[in-house]
Amino acid sequence: MNIDTIPSPCFVCDLKLLRRNAELFQYVQEQSGAEIICALKGYSLWSTFPLLGKYMAGTTASSLWEAQLGHEEMGKQVHVYAPAYRDDEIDDILDIVDHISFNSFSQWQRFREKVLKHPRKPSPGIRINPEYSEVEVDLYNPCAPRSRLGVIRSQFDADQLEGIEGLHFHTMCEQGSDVLERTLEAVVRNFGDLIPQMKWINFGGGHHITREGYDVERLIRVIRNFQDTYNTRVILEPGEAVGWQTGVLVAQVLDIIHNEMDLAILDISVSAHMPDCLEMPYRPEIRGAGEANEKAHTYRLGGTTCLAGDVVGDYSFDRPLQIGDRLVFEDMIHYTMVKTTMFNGVKHPAIGLWTEDNQFQLVREFSYPDFKSRLS
Repeated sequence: MNIDTIPSPCFVCDLKLLRRNAELFQYVQEQSGAEIICALKGYSLWSTFPLLGKYMAGTTASSLWEAQLGHEEMGKQVHVYAPAYRDDEIDDILDIVDHISFNSFSQWQRFREKVLKHPRKPSPGIRINPEYSEVEVDLYNPCAPRSRLGVIRSQFDADQLEGIEGLHFHTMCEQGSDVLERTLEAVVRNFGDLIPQMKWINFGGGHHITREGYDVERLIRVIRNFQDTYNTRVILEPGEAVGWQTGVLVAQVLDIIHNEMDLAILDISVSAHMPDCLEMPYRPEIRGAGEANEKAHTYRLGGTTCLAGDVVGDYSFDRPLQIGDRLVFEDMIHYTMVKTTMFNGVKHPAIGLWTEDNQFQLVREFSYPDFKSRLS
């Protein structure tokens, strides 16, 4: 990827790397019999949906707008789950989805007749909470104590299952097939008596399938064993794994100042353009940079908003940074890109693709009307 041909700031997705990930999903589907759909909350770069649609079974949404995006831009299966559905949106949702999962029996009873009478005949499911998770950060743990996501077994009313065709659980975040295997033990322990009644089981997201070292063959074995045991269809819905290691955020040094240490101000904002770095928190990798004091020249890198904490962190470089230098933040195409905002009116990064014939293609630039139209 020739960084000099790319404007700054800019998110850039490498289509060769995206296809590599998609081909791995296709392999898992072929070998396991499961269906893999793209979770739009983790990857929504819809200009690449024509490519992904050749390999994935469809998309999964958490809102009407996400469902519309998947329906319009990939045009394959559309699944939806939300903690609650709005009365004024449910008809529009049912008009475009193939699967709809409910978070509670209250919601199922509220919309049951609409679902069962709809001409599309979307397949309804209930989200369950197996009360087991190995996610350590509560912000990302769907099964944390007092979680609002899914029905725990003590609150599960099997008498209200008439019409329900599937169960949906989501317990993982950036984890391996070994965690899935242990999670399924909890699912079977708590809900195993219900699984034979179901046409499908959605294993949710958080499967880090495209990460180096992920045990893909174990995943295939776990899925096949489950399907053979229960004679039911399995669905996986990774989001982060779709865009994992497929692209970058290119930024530029705008100024360098000193306050007890050297400080570099970039043309991006951590809070607006890389919010996961504050939420998780985590330290993004910068191409060619090291930890503080690992290399000869250390800088604290910060953004352009007025938020005092708009700071990426401390990094070291082989040579002094200069105003105008480009920095490349690695692995910025999944969740980070989806969560961006226009806080403080700072310029939003452009969006581009690095094509399979090694050319930069600008997909979208943002301007003042984009910022103004968000407010009134």
